[in-house]
Amino acid sequence: MSQFSSASPAFTGHDPENRLYGPLPDVTGEAGYEPDHPARVGFFTDTSVCIGCKACEVACKEWNTLPMDDADGTRDALGLSGMSYDNTGMLGANSWRHVAFVEQSRSVDLPMPSMGVPAAPDQGVGSAGGCGGSCGSESPAHGNADGTTIDQHSVLNAQALSSFDPQTAQSGDREIRWLMSSDVCKHCTHAGCLDVCPTGALFRTEFGTVVVQDDICNGCGYCVPACPYGVIDQRKGDGRVFKCTMCYDRLTDGLQPACATACPTQSIQFGDLDELQARADARLATLTEQGVTTARLYGRDTDDGVGGAGAFFLLLDEPEVYGLPPDPVVTTRDLPSMWRHAAGAAAMLVGVALSGFLGRRR
Repeated sequence: MSQFSSASPAFTGHDPENRLYGPLPDVTGEAGYEPDHPARVGFFTDTSVCIGCKACEVACKEWNTLPMDDADGTRDALGLSGMSYDNTGMLGANSWRHVAFVEQSRSVDLPMPSMGVPAAPDQGVGSAGGCGGSCGSESPAHGNADGTTIDQHSVLNAQALSSFDPQTAQSGDREIRWLMSSDVCKHCTHAGCLDVCPTGALFRTEFGTVVVQDDICNGCGYCVPACPYGVIDQRKGDGRVFKCTMCYDRLTDGLQPACATACPTQSIQFGDLDELQARADARLATLTEQGVTTARLYGRDTDDGVGGAGAFFLLLDEPEVYGLPPDPVVTTRDLPSMWRHAAGAAAMLVGVALSGFLGRRR
């Protein structure tokens, strides 16, 4: 638990060290660790190469022995959401990884055989290269009549990604694209859940991650509304809170988190946070050069409302499309103002009470 006194700079409104908000270069050192502590680690999730296989979800469940539940959090129930291929629904006490499936209808030129409008009568399979004419003759990957592929330069097609807005596309060849992203706790630089925990059950590890100690948690639930991402959750029938630990037990043994180890496309990348940020910047630059102007980094900016996240993402659409808040702010950022207003209100009440008392004596 972060300790602050009412006289600390954090509560005066002048916080040059950014203990409650803003950039914090050494979050682990701020937590009290020795200067020779390990480098801060994190996740970089590149959603442009996520295939929605859910290997990360399964690996997380298996390694952390999380109970099975349905989209409503009911334990030992295998339920279907009925909304999409996503039956996990959201992050919760029993689901520390969640792969979102976002279906969009738009006009695309995919580099593979796909389901589009039927080919014209004079454009059979032979003339359309085995794709019914839906992928176009200039596609970088085009199939022969027997279904074999002539060439495919990249799984990621910049032209397909840059053809973005499904509502304004004029082509009659409308197809479906899936945006997939594996969501997880952000392990914020300024973690509101950690700041409000009264028992110290939440703590900052030597790796800069935020972990819940379930044997200390008393189930008060203060941390649940304190999280700007809605990540941390109380387990039904238990009361205690649970969330991603970034496999703290594996980190202490020199291993990668289970989800990153299981990811087959390296959509989930784990490592030194500074290195991951540089890698993400380079990846964004590459996509931008390829014409994918909608690509953006989420949680990368150290000047955002949580001081930057330990788990950040490369997105291909607005954050809201993926179910992420567009401008998250750590809920403890306004504590100085709240305490000042509370003190002012208390002083006013005391003044009114004293005035009434003294007036009666006269």
